[in-house]
Amino acid sequence: MKGDGSPFEFAALEPDRQTFRTSDGETGDDVGRLVYGSGHPLATPAGVLCIHGFTGTPFEMRYLGSRLAQRGYRVLGPALAGHGTTPGDLDRTTWRDWYGGVQAAFDRLRACHDRVFVVGQSLGGLLALHLARERGTEIAALACLATPLWLPAVARWAVRTTRPGSLMGRWVRSVPKLSGSDVADRAMKKSNPAYPVIPLRALHQLVEFMALVRTELPAISNPLAILHGRRDHTVPFGCSTELAARVASPDPLHRALDRSYHLIAIDVERSLVARTVGDFFDSRRIGVKTGADARASGSDL
Repeated sequence: MKGDGSPFEFAALEPDRQTFRTSDGETGDDVGRLVYGSGHPLATPAGVLCIHGFTGTPFEMRYLGSRLAQRGYRVLGPALAGHGTTPGDLDRTTWRDWYGGVQAAFDRLRACHDRVFVVGQSLGGLLALHLARERGTEIAALACLATPLWLPAVARWAVRTTRPGSLMGRWVRSVPKLSGSDVADRAMKKSNPAYPVIPLRALHQLVEFMALVRTELPAISNPLAILHGRRDHTVPFGCSTELAARVASPDPLHRALDRSYHLIAIDVERSLVARTVGDFFDSRRIGVKTGADARASGSDL
């Protein structure tokens, strides 16, 4: 049975300490916060915009969004234009359509909250970075999950051979995802309601947008967390290293996930992703370093 791929909105819940157990057996204090009194920085809800990836749906960000809501954030998870309907719909969109939806959701949060954070998975990370380039300090902090700056060799070949005007480009409209979603967690892989194919016109839009964002990196100085799975088959891990090196953000947090594939927000280390992103965002609300910043060992780079 497929999971819920519809847009979501989570109201800010009162932060509370609780213990949880994930489907892969991990346990931990996911929220780790006491109830805050009036006047404490974490007592006033902030907003978080969660942006899903290419050919995906808000399902990819729902778990993370729910965990952030438990920390006291109001969370929006919109569906990007052309997503969650049919691959043909996606093929009729451009990256500007995707970005337009992100802008609208961000403005909705900004109308209600002084501090708004943005987290994006894959294409969502690119959209978050472009938003940061255009809106600057309006964004309190960013988290980029498995964000592409270039594609693997096979994908680059598909882009070259199907360019507009080429013979292949006239005849081939999409390519199948032979292995399905790039997720190690079998239950999440089965539940993920992403498209089973990659529409090629839309893929060319992704490549165009990726190239644009890559040129914008030196102009982005927002606080930034970068998370990427070492076993990602869709986006090379080296993209995260380049991202950390080229942005103007001071001391970006760069964390490698040893067991995850591409869709890290729903994969086997999703609880770690939620905890890391939550700690990072919390630290930008209260102005002090938390565990996500202080830990420089293990898988942190």
